[in-house]
Amino acid sequence: MTRTALITGATSGFGAATVHRFAQAGWRVIATGRRAERLQPLVDAYGAERVHAAVFDVRDTAAMEAALAALPADFAAIDLLVNNAGLAQGTAPAQSASLDDWRTMIDTNVTALVTLTHRLLPQLVARKGAIINISSVAGVYPYPGGNAYGGTKAFVSQFSLGLRSDLHGTGVRVTTIEPGMAETEFTLVRTHGNQAASDTLYTGANPMTADDIAEQILWVANLPAHLNINRLEVMPVSQSFAGFQVARD
Repeated sequence: MTRTALITGATSGFGAATVHRFAQAGWRVIATGRRAERLQPLVDAYGAERVHAAVFDVRDTAAMEAALAALPADFAAIDLLVNNAGLAQGTAPAQSASLDDWRTMIDTNVTALVTLTHRLLPQLVARKGAIINISSVAGVYPYPGGNAYGGTKAFVSQFSLGLRSDLHGTGVRVTTIEPGMAETEFTLVRTHGNQAASDTLYTGANPMTADDIAEQILWVANLPAHLNINRLEVMPVSQSFAGFQVARD
């Protein structure tokens, strides 16, 4: 039986790589994102019978509902939700951070994620499906400038554990994947397009790639139905834990 996955944030990074990996593995994939021109090549690569592009902003509930209502019959029964859409904005300390940036992160990483999850839970329960939420090590280990971003990802991880508890006995699996440094468009978005900042962060660091994370997502999704990975934290070998900060007189 061919299973169907809905993957948010599929226009770049982890999301696009995950669409490729799942389609290659024989899944049907609903690829969602705001930029149709980024989704269409995914459809072209695997065909409309394998990948369906659903163009909407995850923060727009009405658009989300319309896109779900318009799913072709072959894609309507969803077995796996991959909540990947998310972003960081800004690197400033909290006392000088942009409130608009904070709200954008909360609206995308928290509100949109819980809205789509709530919408799909009845059919995921009916199909004994699975939910994979993409969190971050930033939700576990604080760092300067992480403020609201780290807070949103801590929510994602804790919400996932709550889902796992509530869904006890339903057969639905829930996993949080918490990546560390991975080279995608993440830092470009976070710095509002500063390519030099992105290059500086990743140069010589041998970071993870989007394909690395996509492989972990597929591995979790393909585990036997009686196994659940609660949390999967993954970092490049080059990255470890920062020391405590000390301010001196």
